[in-house]
Amino acid sequence: MRKTIPTGGSAPCKNRKGVTANRKLHSDVVSSNRKDQAAVATALKKGQPAVITANQTNQSVDWDALLAGINGGKSILEYTAERIIFHQGDSAEAIFYLRRGKVKLTVTSQQGKEAIVAILGAGEFFGEGCLAGQTLHVSTAVAVTDCTLARIEKARMARMLHEQHEISELFVTHLLSRNIRYEEDLVDQLFNSSEKRLARILLLLAHFGKEGRSEDVLPRINQENLAQMVGTTRSRVSHFMSKFKKLGFVDYDSSSDGLTVHSGLLSVILHE
Repeated sequence: MRKTIPTGGSAPCKNRKGVTANRKLHSDVVSSNRKDQAAVATALKKGQPAVITANQTNQSVDWDALLAGINGGKSILEYTAERIIFHQGDSAEAIFYLRRGKVKLTVTSQQGKEAIVAILGAGEFFGEGCLAGQTLHVSTAVAVTDCTLARIEKARMARMLHEQHEISELFVTHLLSRNIRYEEDLVDQLFNSSEKRLARILLLLAHFGKEGRSEDVLPRINQENLAQMVGTTRSRVSHFMSKFKKLGFVDYDSSSDGLTVHSGLLSVILHE
């Protein structure tokens, strides 16, 4: 499915129930000077300590440049759409960095019920639980589109984070930013209606609030997947999507994969 969103300005707003709904929704909270990042990559290749200075712009950290300095313990993998990267319960021995494409993380209960935990885009890490002593993967990672991944062995990543404190700080901030999003997801699930949850998920997947950003964000994400993410039935998702389309909040053609989200969808979240 294809989704774009206009980048017109709108005033920052917040939902009093704790679900942030402003132009900074799901934006990166740390950025870095590209010259410094190149210096870090060069230093890593030489096995030397390096310094990187974070600034306050809204550009994301160039992890590709930083990770390029890792020699040994790293491999680049290619996955086609729908291929499984690892299963829930597999041995957790490495951390993954998504260089290109989209990956979904799913969990399955003992009763066989499946739920989508997250949809990850380029520039995100997953499988990092192994760094905290997690021996088995608690979710299944599936390529939603064709993907390029960097697989970094646990020991190599741990050593880099221990030796390169500046990179360690950036990595921790990256994970904290994602945990904030997960907390917002939990608050959303506890207090908001399924209609508001769907609206918020669509805005997140459309990267609403990222400056000047417009991209394909939902390839191959169907209404069944959205239902799993929202925690409702497919029929309810279909009902709300039809409603959003009539109100002009989304545009889509059932005969194609195209889906456009407009900023007006934010009013669904803000409406009490």
